[in-house]
Amino acid sequence: MSRLTVTPESIEAYLRELTPPRDAALSGLEEDARANKIPIVGPLVGRFLHGMARSVGARRIFELGSATGYSTVWLARALPEGGEIHYTEWDRKRADTARRAFEQAGVAAKVRAHVGDALESLAKTPGTFDLVFNDLDKNFYPAALEAGVPRLRPGGVWISDNALWDGEVVSAPPRDEWTESIRRHNTAAYARPDLFCSLIPLRDGLLVGWKS
Repeated sequence: MSRLTVTPESIEAYLRELTPPRDAALSGLEEDARANKIPIVGPLVGRFLHGMARSVGARRIFELGSATGYSTVWLARALPEGGEIHYTEWDRKRADTARRAFEQAGVAAKVRAHVGDALESLAKTPGTFDLVFNDLDKNFYPAALEAGVPRLRPGGVWISDNALWDGEVVSAPPRDEWTESIRRHNTAAYARPDLFCSLIPLRDGLLVGWKS
């Protein structure tokens, strides 16, 4: 699941009660994440991502940091026939887990997998995107914003996970380098004249920016 959550426990429990069960592909990735301590967004954020992709009519999506592909499945299922999502992960074992999940979920034909540095993969991939989802290691967040937003089409959406970082973004001074990087990312996103931003306090916080 996401690293931590700022959502009150009682509210999160209520949201989980409302959330329908996942199929074998997603529930299998959830079980794998629990067993191997792999950070994934979880079903609450997964449903949000799916809804956002559908709301903008996404046909091309780029993920910056995909782990075992849990968020990739949610996003891929929002794409129409002929749509594509770019999966990025440096760890080959996680990428193999993701590949099996894509086959099981029936979305393999929509996935373009990049094993290696996510920002380098973005730079090498031509064209613009309807949605970019950022879930890299947090020290890369400012660089991800600078690289990713110019690749969005007008009306496209930038989404970063962990934007509230267990509430540590309000600590003074910042607890560590990752906290400072998230704060810099959030401040820079809101300051961009080409983004209209809102920070959603769901689980560990989602910064959403609409490209003008």
